Amino acid sequence: MPRSKKFRRARLIVMMLVVLLVAGVGYGGYRGVTAVRASFPEVDGTVKVAGLSAPVDVKRDANGIPQLYADTSEDMFRAQGYVQAQDRFWEMDVRRHITAGRLSEMFGDSQVDTDAFIRTMGWRQVAQKEYDTKLSPEAKKYLQAYSDGVNAWLREHPGGEKASLEYALLGVVNSGYKPEQWNPVDSVAWLKAMAWNLSGNLQEEIDRSLLAQDFGPDKIAELYPDYPYSRNGTIVKTGTVNGDAYRPADGSSQPGTTPGGGTAQGAATTKALLQGLTDRIDAMPQLLGRPGQGIGSNSWVVAGSHTTTGKPLLANDPHLGPGLPSVWYQMGLHCRTASPACQFDVSGFTFAGMPGVVIGHNKDIAWGFTNLGADVTDLYLEKVTGPDTYQVDGKDEKFDLRKETIKVAGGEDRTITVRTTRTGAPLISDQSTEQQNVGKYAPNGSSAPDRGTGGYGVALQWTALSPGKTMDAVFELDKARNWDDFRAAAKDFAVPAQNLIYADAKNIGYQAPGVIPVRGKGDGSMPAPGWDSSYQWKPDPVPFTALPYSFNPAVGYIVTANQAVVDPSYKYTLTKDWEYGTRAKEITDQIEGLLKNNGKISPDDMQTLQLDNTSIMAKTLVPLLLKQQIDDPYVREAQDLLKDWNFHQDADSAAAAYYNGVWRNLLGLAFGQKFPVDIRAKDSCLLVRQQDDPTKPDSSTKIVTQCGTRDPGKAQPDGGDRWTEVVRTQLDKPDSSWWTYIDSDHKEQKGLDNLLKEAMKNARQDLTSQLGKDISTWSWGRLHKLELREQTLGTDDSSIASGVVHKLLNRGPYRLSGGSAAVDAAGWNAAAGYQVDWIPSMRMVVDLNDLDSSRWVNVGGASGHAFHQNYNDQTDLWLKGKLLTWAYTPDAVEKATKHKLVLTTG
Repeated sequence: MPRSKKFRRARLIVMMLVVLLVAGVGYGGYRGVTAVRASFPEVDGTVKVAGLSAPVDVKRDANGIPQLYADTSEDMFRAQGYVQAQDRFWEMDVRRHITAGRLSEMFGDSQVDTDAFIRTMGWRQVAQKEYDTKLSPEAKKYLQAYSDGVNAWLREHPGGEKASLEYALLGVVNSGYKPEQWNPVDSVAWLKAMAWNLSGNLQEEIDRSLLAQDFGPDKIAELYPDYPYSRNGTIVKTGTVNGDAYRPADGSSQPGTTPGGGTAQGAATTKALLQGLTDRIDAMPQLLGRPGQGIGSNSWVVAGSHTTTGKPLLANDPHLGPGLPSVWYQMGLHCRTASPACQFDVSGFTFAGMPGVVIGHNKDIAWGFTNLGADVTDLYLEKVTGPDTYQVDGKDEKFDLRKETIKVAGGEDRTITVRTTRTGAPLISDQSTEQQNVGKYAPNGSSAPDRGTGGYGVALQWTALSPGKTMDAVFELDKARNWDDFRAAAKDFAVPAQNLIYADAKNIGYQAPGVIPVRGKGDGSMPAPGWDSSYQWKPDPVPFTALPYSFNPAVGYIVTANQAVVDPSYKYTLTKDWEYGTRAKEITDQIEGLLKNNGKISPDDMQTLQLDNTSIMAKTLVPLLLKQQIDDPYVREAQDLLKDWNFHQDADSAAAAYYNGVWRNLLGLAFGQKFPVDIRAKDSCLLVRQQDDPTKPDSSTKIVTQCGTRDPGKAQPDGGDRWTEVVRTQLDKPDSSWWTYIDSDHKEQKGLDNLLKEAMKNARQDLTSQLGKDISTWSWGRLHKLELREQTLGTDDSSIASGVVHKLLNRGPYRLSGGSAAVDAAGWNAAAGYQVDWIPSMRMVVDLNDLDSSRWVNVGGASGHAFHQNYNDQTDLWLKGKLLTWAYTPDAVEKATKHKLVLTTG
């Protein structure tokens, strides 16, 4: 039975009191502090860990970052599991419940729809198949050792006892919950969450279809302009593919060896079906940040011939959603002596719950990732002809059916039926009900079958739903000694498809890996007709040997920032939805400028470049804003802020605040007013003019209020890199219909100049309401704030924690520099407000001349325990653009060591 509001309110009060007591706030006093510290890990002394063949040293520096020293690889991964469980087991436990579709077992009925959606995709089943059929015996051995280490820790904390504050909270509402033993597949399944959040253009497919309600193909094309190849360039010069062998065209030297082997119908896709799908996607836990176009990363590598050190320098800062605990976990994994039994000497960033190091360096090579953005997801509209049949080429095909039972804490179990097509694509429009939930309107292509009373279903084809070997690739990267080893590892990196950059003491390189589909008909930009088999993917993906790479290009550096990898002359289609290259062009220009002025690039230059917060679009837009004749002195006072602005989006800049306010209002007037409500942000309400009878052009009109319905984080226009290109292309058309808008007096106005004036006036009013009348007190950071929110307990509306509890666990707000299309990418959604919703989740600079001179920083800290000194100790450094010294060699690690724990044989 649903619980009453009175019960829920009482439950939240109890939880608040528990947290106040445990945290030592108010009257909790000494007992509260003692209870908190009881959950902190042991970091000194000796602990027995069953299964170890010899002792393992765990050396932690002042920031709690562990460096492990072992005699065998299995001992090392067993110790990694134990240590990560010490710091992050609650986070690991929640993550495995997410990927298995079992959140309801922890948090109750609020998570049933999320579980149903993930169960429908079958993340856990795919991970199990990977483990059973794809991974090497060596990878399985390491995964099992890691699991044994986690379980050794769990035996010391049965049922989560004294494991973390969060288990105390959970016990208030779900006292019967006890953590299960860790399983190797728990680790493998986390790769599916990574892939989901970095999965390409799924949201763009949905958005184009929803926009088709109101706009024709030409207008939609203006909202998704062509990539500016001539201005912003590509990661590699495109090169050629002869047979299935890629040959670079950028002056690359040849490495010694290489490793072996939407449619017109979609344009009228049902609004209700796709909006319902978007609602389910919005409800998905976003532990890596929101998936979709606009979120990216930076990496670049400079050859030793261009550096002050004489050896390559490599920088990386992946952009992901902010939160606590931090997404990344810093760690070193070291064999005391290199031998066949122990081949690892690696340090870098990994994920809690997963063995190995994902990004970092070993003694020979360094590597970094940015999202390639390959289109690896396609939606298919399916003509469902019965409970277990659908139509292909005019004939009925049988769905593959399976039952999934979702256990619900404090509630009744729920059983769902998952239907999967012959291509392995689950019918995701079934995810919240056993019956198909589709909209009213069918695609209108001439070859489309009648939708009948049931409508069309929507199936998801996604490369991550086929078993792969990405976990093998992680271990192979960690052991790689040269370019050939690196490429061999990249070949196994199936999902998510990433841009991999590389450096060793003498060389730099780039490789595009990943399983990328080859389509029949269609280009993946719109949902495809599943009833026509000619739109299905080809059996084999793009061959790895045909994927672009670069090795020691003549220019002497490589930049990847989610820009296009290649131009359209490349043989295969990687995606139609590249990021638009603004950050990549700025990084490239900065590198070229440094080489021209200084001749060489230093590690300090690499670090400084990561903090470049220049608004490139402002360089184009501000001169147009300053040309406008503003009569109102109130608005002109704000306009004057832009006169001497250097286009830097510093946190203390009033000009940056006003410019971004103008940018936000420009987008709202030109585009937001015209978009359907299911693309605009929830509670974003507009007064719009509406015809009494839309079928009659001459019918009278009236002013009505329309409010958006979309989750703010996904709303459009979001103001990201794509929107800079949309606006840039329209600025050459002063009479474009996009510049027609409804002003504050509810009158229709036309023309670019009028719209710019209106945007400036509205921005003045907007910022006055938020920052006050005195513009001398304005600053970008007062608008552009970051709050690090504890994520694993969910949101206030659907979690075990109240707003007061979250305030105790969250940190911030912090005032940030940067912007969505800046190198210092503190992203914000212009359709929703100015708050920061994605950030450089870590920063690193690797010096191949002296690895101990490398630098790194994380957002948050090593610990997942709220109130621990290492829970959030790196954030202040990150805010100031500072990096920690990254100790690597044994002597440097020993010098930095503040705590030493010895794990001994049990």
